[in-house]
Amino acid sequence: MILEDLEEYFEMAPNKRGRRGVSDADDEDDEYRRKRDRNNEAVKKSRFKTKQRTQETFTRVNKLKAENQMLEEKVKTLTKELQFLKELFLAHASNSTGSKFEGIDLDKLLEDIPEDKK
Repeated sequence: MILEDLEEYFEMAPNKRGRRGVSDADDEDDEYRRKRDRNNEAVKKSRFKTKQRTQETFTRVNKLKAENQMLEEKVKTLTKELQFLKELFLAHASNSTGSKFEGIDLDKLLEDIPEDKK
């Protein structure tokens, strides 16, 4: 008889909760849904911010690359200009008679400053 009772017990539908039990379950479901909704919104916001920061970083990198390229071109131009002015100065100093530059090694004076001494 005990075996039959166990079989009946397992075949029976689960006991329904009283009015209060059902209400608690609904409250739990509502609270769970609110938490999930809040979490979903937080995730969307976080992903949006991450995407925005990534885009801003990408834009800044491109801007800095362009600025760097422009500065490198400016350095090249200024280096060429400096070389031209050195040559012009040397030509003028060597052609001048009674120059103030006698006894001065102009080539040494005008040679580039080594990187480690800048």
